[in-house]
Amino acid sequence: MFRMWGKIFDDNHMLKDTVICLTDYRMTRTEMVFQALDEICYAFDLGKPIWLDSNIADFKRHDKTRFGQDCFIEQIPFDYLEIHVLEE
Repeated sequence: MFRMWGKIFDDNHMLKDTVICLTDYRMTRTEMVFQALDEICYAFDLGKPIWLDSNIADFKRHDKTRFGQDCFIEQIPFDYLEIHVLEE
């Protein structure tokens, strides 16, 4: 089972969180990451963030990354969205 944890933070306080579980192993890991991120954004009613080079590097290194205001087109009412792969 592939599980990703999505968290919204503001002033170092977690405001919301959700865990997305995917069991369709016909998808590649990259497809699972994007699918889980889409579901997290849908659950939080957010637009999809843009992956910057720093996000890609952090995700490759630690299996987690943070999306701040610079990753979103619209204004966000929080500091950042963090995603973290819990289980593969």
